[in-house]
Amino acid sequence: MDKIVITARTRDAFGKKLASSRKSGDLPAIVYGQEKDNEPIFLNAHEFSRVFSQAGQNTIIELKIDQDKSSNVLIQDIARHPVTNDITHADLLRLNMSQSIRAQIPLSFVGESSAVYQLEGTLLTNIEEVEVETLPAKLPSNIEVDISELDDFEKTIHIKDLDIPEGVELLVDPDELVCKVEPPRSQEEIDALDEEIVEEIPAEEGEEVAEGEEVTEGGDEQGSSGQDSDKESSKKE
Repeated sequence: MDKIVITARTRDAFGKKLASSRKSGDLPAIVYGQEKDNEPIFLNAHEFSRVFSQAGQNTIIELKIDQDKSSNVLIQDIARHPVTNDITHADLLRLNMSQSIRAQIPLSFVGESSAVYQLEGTLLTNIEEVEVETLPAKLPSNIEVDISELDDFEKTIHIKDLDIPEGVELLVDPDELVCKVEPPRSQEEIDALDEEIVEEIPAEEGEEVAEGEEVTEGGDEQGSSGQDSDKESSKKE
């Protein structure tokens, strides 16, 4: 992948003033890390959205601020508008290329499982990402999980079965389950799910339920007059 470069300018607007900046296409962000002062910046909102969709949170980006200085950064976090889902803020982490970092790497499920497309099973994934530690330059964009080896319902894939790039250390239990194929439900199981289960609640010993009265789940008796009373109360409320 070609190196991703994004430009920014120093930000001097904060708080309520950011609303008008966002309307004009500026995205407020902060750059931090490496024991340096935090740098508030503005990014181009459209450009950043494009970069984020391409790079995600585990691809090194070259950030140029005020066309003067540049830093290698990772997109550490973003905030989105609760209604429009537009990105409203971004946190960028400075990198020291000679210092190891920890990151969450997504799993990419590739291949075809014959237990799924021939035996009509269902692929069940237990985890979608793993935490790793490595130098920034060796940070993988994803880790592939080849599900073609799942050719029956007994096979499983665990963390220790994954093909991990050299120089990348997994920080998860090697015996943790990644995925497996669940067999299809039998007709009996499907029929059982369709049946309506009616649970009868017996009256307490020594008590008789009068005709027209209903035993509630708590064991209280409620007749038609009580129901009418409840309805009148609800109308008044």
